[in-house]
Amino acid sequence: MRRRGNSRVHRLGRGLGTLLCAVLLLCQMTGCGGAPEDRRLSSAGMSASGGTDAEGVWESRTEPASGPGEGSESQTEPAFGPGEESESPAEPASPPKITLVMVGDILLHNPVAESAEMGDGGYDFTPVFANMREEIQEADLALVNQEVIIGGTELGISGYPSFNAPYELGDALSDAGFDVILHATNHALDKGKRGLVNCMAFWEENYPGIAVLGIHESREDQQEIYVYEQDGIRIAVLNYTYGTNGIPLPQDMPYGVDLLEEDRVVSDLHRAEELADFVVVCPHWGTEYRLEETEAQQRWARLFADNGADLVLGTHPHVIEPVEWVDDTLVYYSLGNFVNWTSGTGQGVADRMVGGMAQVTVGLDEEGRAVITDYGVEPLVCHLEVGFGGVTVYPLEEYTEELAKRNEIVGQDGSFSLDYCRELSESVFGETAR
Repeated sequence: MRRRGNSRVHRLGRGLGTLLCAVLLLCQMTGCGGAPEDRRLSSAGMSASGGTDAEGVWESRTEPASGPGEGSESQTEPAFGPGEESESPAEPASPPKITLVMVGDILLHNPVAESAEMGDGGYDFTPVFANMREEIQEADLALVNQEVIIGGTELGISGYPSFNAPYELGDALSDAGFDVILHATNHALDKGKRGLVNCMAFWEENYPGIAVLGIHESREDQQEIYVYEQDGIRIAVLNYTYGTNGIPLPQDMPYGVDLLEEDRVVSDLHRAEELADFVVVCPHWGTEYRLEETEAQQRWARLFADNGADLVLGTHPHVIEPVEWVDDTLVYYSLGNFVNWTSGTGQGVADRMVGGMAQVTVGLDEEGRAVITDYGVEPLVCHLEVGFGGVTVYPLEEYTEELAKRNEIVGQDGSFSLDYCRELSESVFGETAR
């Protein structure tokens, strides 16, 4: 069972610990068993709040009770007979590591929302994530760029240019296994203050264990830095956007959306370094539909690297961009779209159907510092078919010629094909692709 949400983990750990303590106290009062020799917390279950999850439960061991006429210092006989070998010692614990994945933009054009409509007026977006759910859930820490605000049906479900998603999209993100939702995007204010407030209330009331970054309900909340901890490794995650499509922040909520402002970003990076062993920055940046990073992205990547970032996971261009090292900082310039249904024709539409899932493993080097021990990117394809559940995402290696021919994008852009998806992935991601 994988970890989900530090707050819920903490409550579960305290409940198990309290129950065990009560049982041990009862045993001591009634004389059953001996005094506990060791009560220890499994390191695999440690959370950022100091609690445990279902994988990290309290274990107890007691010495066998002395038999009649035996002294308190008597020793129990070994379980093996004369000449027999004892069992081999337990295998040494594997080195601590954290597996992290992230996918790109959840872009809710009208046809995507329509494909999720149900007969009762509700929505079901689980088909979108069905083919990727297992991989997402297997990761220790899974991030997603939620491109559009989740303001609910009361604000009207809408696509480009002013997006708004129903709450059921948030349900599907949780069901898919995402731990961190990134909301600092250029569409964060498409529904104004009401959209922000509705979105934050939805997450807090329904999924308090999921971290929601990039939007805030108070100045105090904006000052907090999210840190995920597992097996003694602490990972901080920061999220910013270049802007909000010219829509100003609400006058009474100047802290509502995290923006790429140099002084603020540098200050946050330095604080994150103090709080964590490894720092991730998720910027919403770049130029739409450009398959290479811009000079501005390069400048920001250098600033992140110079101020302590270890990993950069970029979004916004709606197409994939290269992966490279900037000194010791690994930079994914753009993971492209995870889901998208773009209308129109012409060169470049097919590019928007190919995305990527960043796959990074964080471990410890010989000096005990948290570093990237493995990385890559899994190319993805968004598949479109008219009808309920007709939008879903496949790993490129599982996408077939038959599926490619049925993809609705073929009718809009004749350049789309399975071979095209493969060639695009290879040309942009290169050897990083898995």
